[in-house]
Amino acid sequence: MHDKQWEQLEEADDLFRRMVRRFVKERDRVSVEGIALPGMLILQKIIRDGEQRLGDLAEQLDFTSGAITALSDKLESGGYTVRRRKENDRRTVLLDITDKGREMVARNGNIGARCITLLFDGFTAEELEQQARFYERIIANLEGFSETLLKLAEQNVEPPRSQTLEQKPRVGVKKNYLSY
Repeated sequence: MHDKQWEQLEEADDLFRRMVRRFVKERDRVSVEGIALPGMLILQKIIRDGEQRLGDLAEQLDFTSGAITALSDKLESGGYTVRRRKENDRRTVLLDITDKGREMVARNGNIGARCITLLFDGFTAEELEQQARFYERIIANLEGFSETLLKLAEQNVEPPRSQTLEQKPRVGVKKNYLSY
């Protein structure tokens, strides 16, 4: 891989990480009637698909189990959801929305739509299609991401062996972008 391609990869990596951090920072500043936006996702998911197991919510919304528990605690303490144990399996805890939760979501239904328009304002239909394909590719590239990097870190502890170009440190090349 030549230096120009490597610089393009570094720039794309830097911009991607900055975008993700900025989005999370901005999203986490928003509270709707005391509920963070990720809590609103939980409520929307329950409205769309019915009561949910906490573990399923974590997996489907890409949150940690700890984050789902904290969000669920906040939703329940606000009276927006209720936890119930499954009758035939007491170990399974389900989260369901209350009437108060449904009313709050109905009152604030315009917030999710505004999130989308704020993020993607000014893009053409063609650009949005391209973005969707790019995001799908990045999501596919993330399959096995952590396992691959953990394996590489383990190999780095072992005596040196030949490495591919992508794994070699870039010696003598000025770095314009911060990397891990």
